[in-house]
Amino acid sequence: MKEFIAFKPRARLMSQLGEQLIKDESIAVLELIKNSYDADAKEVEITMQNIDNPLNGTIIIEDNGDGMSLDIVKNCWMEPGTDNKEKKLKNMIEKNIRSKLNRLPMGEKGIGRFGVHKLGNKITLITRAEGENEVYLQIDWSIFNSSKYLADVPIEVIERKPIQKFLNNSSTGTKIIIEKLKTSWTRGKVRELYRSINSLNSPFRALDSFNVKFGIDKEGWLKGLIEYDDIKDYALFKANMTLSGDKIKNYEYHFTPWKSMSKLDKRNNIIPEIDMVEDVKVKTEKGKMRKEPIPINVDNYKIGDIEIELLSFDLDSSILKMGVTDIKGLKGYLNTNGGIFVYRDNIRIYSSGENDWLGLGSSRVKAPGDKISTNLVLGSVNIKRNASSDLKEKTNREGFIEDEPYNLFRKAVCFAVEKFERDRAQDKQYLRKYYGATSKSEPVIAEVSVLKEKVEKKISDEKLKKEIFGCLDNIERDYKHITEVYQKSSSAGLSMSVVLHEIDKIISELEHAIVAERASEHVKLLVKRLGNLTDGYASVVKSKTIKYFDLKKMITQSLFMVDFRLAAHEVSIDKQYMSSKIDFKVKGNESLIASTIINIIDNSIWWLHYSKVSTKKIYFDITRDIPGYISIIIADNGKGFTIPTDIATRPFITDKPSGMGLGLHLGSELMKQHGGELLFPEFDDVQLPDEYKQGAIIALSFKEE
Repeated sequence: MKEFIAFKPRARLMSQLGEQLIKDESIAVLELIKNSYDADAKEVEITMQNIDNPLNGTIIIEDNGDGMSLDIVKNCWMEPGTDNKEKKLKNMIEKNIRSKLNRLPMGEKGIGRFGVHKLGNKITLITRAEGENEVYLQIDWSIFNSSKYLADVPIEVIERKPIQKFLNNSSTGTKIIIEKLKTSWTRGKVRELYRSINSLNSPFRALDSFNVKFGIDKEGWLKGLIEYDDIKDYALFKANMTLSGDKIKNYEYHFTPWKSMSKLDKRNNIIPEIDMVEDVKVKTEKGKMRKEPIPINVDNYKIGDIEIELLSFDLDSSILKMGVTDIKGLKGYLNTNGGIFVYRDNIRIYSSGENDWLGLGSSRVKAPGDKISTNLVLGSVNIKRNASSDLKEKTNREGFIEDEPYNLFRKAVCFAVEKFERDRAQDKQYLRKYYGATSKSEPVIAEVSVLKEKVEKKISDEKLKKEIFGCLDNIERDYKHITEVYQKSSSAGLSMSVVLHEIDKIISELEHAIVAERASEHVKLLVKRLGNLTDGYASVVKSKTIKYFDLKKMITQSLFMVDFRLAAHEVSIDKQYMSSKIDFKVKGNESLIASTIINIIDNSIWWLHYSKVSTKKIYFDITRDIPGYISIIIADNGKGFTIPTDIATRPFITDKPSGMGLGLHLGSELMKQHGGELLFPEFDDVQLPDEYKQGAIIALSFKEE
């Protein structure tokens, strides 16, 4: 017997698709914004209310685009995986036509609407197309969790006379109301979404006809977020170019030192055409292998011309002090938004870790002096929608499918970026020469700079001078490389320093206790703590005591261990974490995390005393403000860090007299062992009282499981 059968999807497939196809909540919102773009909307407005309370929270996404008729809702919007947009795109490209706002559709997979399911369980859709009645429907996604077949879960759709006015009083458009939210939104997650929305459009080429508004009822949650316009003028190195066929065309590089850099002149390097080639090993007639230059030709596939614009920065502390008023803001912006991103018709193609899809981080480790990392560059790689059909987006929106066209595309962009890096490296030499590191922050680099100055003054033989400079550059580059590799691999070798560092602190506390004639029980407790610590650090090398523990209890115990020291220095503790009803538990070595907290407290006590703060305070909280992490937030009301936070976790870097410079390094390494991070969040990225705005802020962040 032979028969034909068809797949019968269960209703829960809809829920599974919504969870798996859309990576996270930010991507979900961005997918819905892209739908508005495809609908020729001029404006989109995202409104968030009570989003820290999932049961009462609401997310509204409204546009003034073309809207949908009942037929489109029934036969396109209600059809997951529809090829409607794909066919529309193909037809528009073939006939060389555009929408009334000169757009081509960005979506083609038919899965963007699953973004609403990622955000909440209840959705209300109101939409109207020109000359059509209004369409209204409600979906409770929880009904799809049943064991029924998908075909047995009908959705009621109502067609009615127009009663809804859309954005800017438009008669057409779409409004989506999302309720029963899937997750509680934190301040950090909202700020991350806001940044993502701002970077959806290429910063170099604004879309005047497409504007996204963002509103939230949480006061202060968006405070302090700086924009591209606030930092673009701090870029010292700039380039733009077009990749066409096997050429870089119209390459323009500009080095623009600030007015305060009087010893440096502007430099421009303009080249009409550069051949793009790669060295490939080929076999000769005699059977030997040799390298031959082979063209990199993007015309081998449907990729089209590639337009690249790059801005690069120098984040050396001695350089930043010469012209940047908000150093912390600049570094924070670049850490969050830095990288080279791909834009299709000026709309960003999103990807997991896309800001380093070119592998900038790994190449910088190999040659730190010459290469750029993601936090040193803002770049856009622009391609045209109608010319790049061989570059296919992944269904889950995590970038392009990594096939042959993509590999060729990436290879061409890498070639262009490397040309920019070589130009930048030339001008960086002069920056380091005249305005480089000091003996305090980078002693070896500073000594090399001094030696270069002496060579410049004392040696007249230009050939010899050039040779010596080349040797010194190699020394500087090798030194940076060795120190970076050392920092990543030396934590095991520092285990003895770890023990000495912690023993030193607790012995100091013992001395205070004895001098003040504290009760013997307190002394016993400290001695016991000393024994536990030495055992704990021995476990780093041997077996580790790893278990789930309560963060609240651990913080409280850590504070108890230093209560005398806090009292002696008149430092009060703001225990915000105790006001939370949530029990935060993480997996790790409780003793070692407690040691890190005690070290941070010890540093705060010293700096609060040194800064002569009248009313000394240290703040503790446990939050989810940093997306993806459960974080212990520790802040004080002092004067903040005196050394740049980007080097604060390096070993032996300290600004404290007689300090070892190991505390934050050890804490950072310990957090990495726990799969987390030791971070330095911006004041506005976490919820802190204003009195801690100028102080030091540290986050011990554990990855949420």
